[in-house]
Amino acid sequence: MDNKLKTFFKKQFLSGKNGAFTDLPEIDGVQISTWDAKLYKNKKRKDLSLFYFDKGAKFASAFTKSKAAAECIKWNKKIKSGKVKALFVNTKNANALTGKQGFDSLKELHKNISKFKKVKQNEILFASTGVIGEKFPIEKIKNNIPHLVRNLKSSNKQQWISAAKAIMTTDTIAKLSKSSFTLDKKKIHLAGITKGSGMIAPNMATMLAFVFTNACISKNLLNKALKENLEKTFNAISVDADTSTNDMVLVFSTDSAKNKLIDNENSKSYKLFKEHLYKVMLSLAHQITFDGEGSSKFIEINVKNAKTKSDAKTVGFSIANSQLCKTAIAGEDPNWGRIIMAVGKTEVNLDVNKINLKLGNQFIFKKGQIQKSYKESIAAKYMKGCHIKIEVDLCQGKSDFKVYTCDLTHEYISINADYRN
Repeated sequence: MDNKLKTFFKKQFLSGKNGAFTDLPEIDGVQISTWDAKLYKNKKRKDLSLFYFDKGAKFASAFTKSKAAAECIKWNKKIKSGKVKALFVNTKNANALTGKQGFDSLKELHKNISKFKKVKQNEILFASTGVIGEKFPIEKIKNNIPHLVRNLKSSNKQQWISAAKAIMTTDTIAKLSKSSFTLDKKKIHLAGITKGSGMIAPNMATMLAFVFTNACISKNLLNKALKENLEKTFNAISVDADTSTNDMVLVFSTDSAKNKLIDNENSKSYKLFKEHLYKVMLSLAHQITFDGEGSSKFIEINVKNAKTKSDAKTVGFSIANSQLCKTAIAGEDPNWGRIIMAVGKTEVNLDVNKINLKLGNQFIFKKGQIQKSYKESIAAKYMKGCHIKIEVDLCQGKSDFKVYTCDLTHEYISINADYRN
């Protein structure tokens, strides 16, 4: 990650703003373990993670819509039980396009884990990330299950950070977020971790994200809160316009806070829970975008006054996924014509003579012409920053949508040309 972006990242997140990368709270009922199964040939690092719920946990889920979904996605979609007891995560191998060998490997892993912990086959979820299309390394992983299970500890600060690091692939930073509030005189905590840096484009969610809470909430409303928050968080980001085979977001609730059950979607308690879940999810989604492969700038695109939210989203992603826009921003060139180009190439019915464009605080284009007050020298200076804000006002309606992305640099090519080595 570029030094400027690292500095910005630290200021925004390590300071504790948005509840990110501070000391994540211990969630009663959650135990965590990480281990090095040596899945990486020339790198010493943790590559396995296990989350164990001693009294079980309700869960909500959202999975990739990719038709080439990984075996862990196929397994998880079959789990219909009200509660689960474990989540197992491996990195280095995506267990995607591995067929019967990959799916049977998950059965093997369950058998090995259940030798130490009473976990039924419909009580365990799996997540994998890494290289697609390589045989799943079942023997290496299986041989390390005893160490992983015996190393389970309460979900303290060190365990959260260790787990966030263990699920990384090309990420350069561990990504964590938290939020807390009081309900019925009980302290409700949310703790989330995520990984993602490349192959990032929304089509449900993006890469792997896990959120844990002690809130006592119905499974139905847990699912509802997740689904209602997806569009403006994980479905509002893009790094390279590629949707992964392994994308998933899982939210777990242990009910250990002992608050009055949240089971009414019109209640203040549900709205409060959903608001805090949104904060955690948005922070994690932002961190993925900040850490986009080879990125040096975080880009926020605000599309305003569209006829429909769908139109606003289409325009926002057209800009976010434009290689010409992303490379111009990487080169710190205020080539604003590329932004209007990206708006115009969509199938959204719009009038270019009504569009207003702002870069930072400066109006550039308004009602079909360049503003007389526009100064490229100011825009060029603004482009040297690492947080770029683009505002496009379509002047057609009342619908808005924000999209978050990053620039496209030479390093992105280097990383992905050398990914499997």
